[in-house]
Amino acid sequence: MQTFTPDSSIASDVIPSANFGERNKGRLPDMILLHYTGMPDVQGAIAQLCTAGTDVSAHYIVLEDGRIVQCVPEAKRAWHAGVASWAGEDDINSCSIGVEIVNRGHDWGYPEFPLRQIAAVIALCRGIMLRRNVPSQRVLAHSDVAPSRKKDPGEKFPWHSLANSGVGHWVQPAPLVRSEGLRLGATSNEVRGLQQALARYGYGLSITGKYDTTTTEVVTAFQRHFRPAKVDGVADHSTLVTLQALLASLPAETAATAAT
Repeated sequence: MQTFTPDSSIASDVIPSANFGERNKGRLPDMILLHYTGMPDVQGAIAQLCTAGTDVSAHYIVLEDGRIVQCVPEAKRAWHAGVASWAGEDDINSCSIGVEIVNRGHDWGYPEFPLRQIAAVIALCRGIMLRRNVPSQRVLAHSDVAPSRKKDPGEKFPWHSLANSGVGHWVQPAPLVRSEGLRLGATSNEVRGLQQALARYGYGLSITGKYDTTTTEVVTAFQRHFRPAKVDGVADHSTLVTLQALLASLPAETAATAAT
């Protein structure tokens, strides 16, 4: 791919990726999807995202020192989400802009995200939100849209810092308290209500009333993003209260409709 002018004024470099296409049916992006690279070094991550034949790419890469590289024009469809869904939509690549944040990830020690890097992510996302009219609640984690496959950017990612700067949807997580909680194997109306609430927020799962493996994976993803103090897939009191607070703070017209 030939080089191009970056969409973001704070992108310091353009390293064109060979891996991209057109957005299906002219879909305009209205979501930002945040990832970590999950590789031991930045050179390998950039090569993976830009080399023909790897079948993966992202619009932006944010380096640990805060530099931002653009690899795919925002108007094009990058290949970063994989098999994923949100709010009933399953072509996440066509509706989103993908931002890869350089971090070795869970398989390679999972370091903290440097402050300069987070400041760059915030500035980049603020610009994208303005250019693309992205609602706060559609700044999401890769794990939100692919909870059975992905953990990134993970429980160490400071979503609260982004929200304090106007990026993303966030409420203060309810404190951890002793509670039995809903867990794998439970079958009840309470489980059905939990599944309906998660689906209303946007997570993809069936409303069965049974706390199955998929429900555990979705609750785990929810905790990584919105209640990171304890990530165990058990819908305890803190998880349930935090979920209800998030739903209550959503704009009514944009809340996802739960599956029936």
